[in-house]
Amino acid sequence: MKKYLILFIIILSACNEPQNNLRFGLSKAPISLDPSFATDATSSRINRLLYRQLVDFDANLLPIPDLATWQQLTPTHYRFKLGTEGREFHNGMQLTANDVKATYDFILDANNGSPHRGSLTLIDQIIVQDDDTIDFIINKADILFPGRLVVGIMPASLINQQHAFNKSPVGSGKLKLVKWPQSGHLFLARQSDGQIIEFLEVKDPLVRALKLVRGELDIVQNNLSPELLTWLEQRSEIKIAKRQGSNFSYFAFNMQDSVTKQFAVREAIAYAINREEIIRYILGNAAQPASSFLLSSSHWAGHPGLPNYPYDPAKAKALLEGVNLEKPLKISYKTSNNPARIRIATVIKQQLAAVGIDMDLRTYDWGTFYGDVKAGRFQTYSLAWVGIKMPDIFRYVFHSSSTPANGGANRGLLNSPIIDRLIEQAEQALSFDSGAILYRALQKEFFAELPYIPLWYEDHVSATRQRVKGYVLSADGNYDSLISAQIIN
Repeated sequence: MKKYLILFIIILSACNEPQNNLRFGLSKAPISLDPSFATDATSSRINRLLYRQLVDFDANLLPIPDLATWQQLTPTHYRFKLGTEGREFHNGMQLTANDVKATYDFILDANNGSPHRGSLTLIDQIIVQDDDTIDFIINKADILFPGRLVVGIMPASLINQQHAFNKSPVGSGKLKLVKWPQSGHLFLARQSDGQIIEFLEVKDPLVRALKLVRGELDIVQNNLSPELLTWLEQRSEIKIAKRQGSNFSYFAFNMQDSVTKQFAVREAIAYAINREEIIRYILGNAAQPASSFLLSSSHWAGHPGLPNYPYDPAKAKALLEGVNLEKPLKISYKTSNNPARIRIATVIKQQLAAVGIDMDLRTYDWGTFYGDVKAGRFQTYSLAWVGIKMPDIFRYVFHSSSTPANGGANRGLLNSPIIDRLIEQAEQALSFDSGAILYRALQKEFFAELPYIPLWYEDHVSATRQRVKGYVLSADGNYDSLISAQIIN
């Protein structure tokens, strides 16, 4: 079998005639190109190319102007002034304050079912002053408010046409839709020079790598095993780039379960997991250990001084000896049937077995696994939070009111009055400096509760053909470099 695989690789590695289109290989196709509904990472990253938004973020994830600058006239009154850039939609219409209002009115209408409505319900009024000026009146002071206005702006004349934007997006971004003949094959054109960029879904990592080597793809980003990356690094026609990412991987607990609600059990598991070993041998050194919750230390509200749990199996065993539970301790762990996730889970199972924990590893297809996680049907599991920019994620994930039954992501049912109070106090901060102090105190408190074990921040990795110039990885994994990347034949 190995002989045939090698032969297959040699055949596929034959040179291909270069193509003029810049072809980007995706592990998952976009689900929706309607910014009022898109939530998956691929859709969100492509939508950044198709649409412009009022606000973006800088390297420390502080809000900065995109389409508009703003003034805070009162604690609950913001005025946004549209600039000159990005003011023409792809259909030739001009983007005005009326389009901004229509976009956010649509999202705020509960009948439309936008998943972005929850973060915007503090908006009381949206008032158009003129074509360039729009006011937002909110129902409470919120220093984070500008950072909530990151939905792509759509033309008011089209916005109420049901599903108009899902397959036929009309934005004012640097790229525009050419055609979308099938779900896994999307064509965009760059406004500046007409360069066609193809997005092709290739689910299997091996096939994606082979297509890159053969010349059927030009760029592949993430979702490649260390073995494939090592193989690609040895190819003279391929360039590999890495950048530290912000996607937070964690090991989560059901805080109401009779076993995992005991702090000593959670702490023992934290000491039993050898993160460095997993990062080195399973992730190919393409990750950085996490020593905080959700936010990286470079985030304006991150905590740079928190220690991680070191690998200490002796301490883990000592903690377990003091737990009044039947030995060996048994826990169940759920993960997806993605091969890479199964490999990580298998190593964790072995590491826990070494300290006296019998882990029942259960794998499911993604839909079933994620459905169980969202419903709170687990004892332990592991996942990653992707693309976190705003510290209000702490309310969504950890506040006692944010249970799955209430539409939140407190799936382990953490109930801590101290954490609730710190979240609420941080939300009422009047400046970023005072907010950062409270958010850092909050992250310190998480170590006293340990609803998650911080694992690592996975790096972003790209593999590109040599003919691609100027494609640079971003910290959140966006595709913005496609705005300027060139093909040099």
